[in-house]
Amino acid sequence: MARRRIDPADGQAALESWARLGADTPRSVLLTAVRYGLEELEALHPGHSVEVRVPPAGAVQAFGGPRHTRGTPPNVIECRPHTFLALATGRVAWADVVGNPIDAGGVQASGIRADLSDALPFLRGPRSH
Repeated sequence: MARRRIDPADGQAALESWARLGADTPRSVLLTAVRYGLEELEALHPGHSVEVRVPPAGAVQAFGGPRHTRGTPPNVIECRPHTFLALATGRVAWADVVGNPIDAGGVQASGIRADLSDALPFLRGPRSH
């Protein structure tokens, strides 16, 4: 079961701020939104076969399959915070960013199970007011 550190209401508020502010989102708000997203991903897809890394916000192991316990995981996905949130909310498609340089908003994925396309999007965007 996913370990919750971000209150869902706080996470959703941070996500909504990111959706409104984009690149101008304060760092602490951006990191809260990403950590909330990582927790949601872990809750929706429990397991330990794929490690999803979003430095400096954090990392989770998710998706069913062989459990990884030591050394470098065989299935790793890594991207920057804005890219992760854009994927999680459906603002960008997996196929458009995977394999592109991380510094250019891309995603690096290694391993036969390192594909999030079927799990995206998994976060709902801003609420209607």
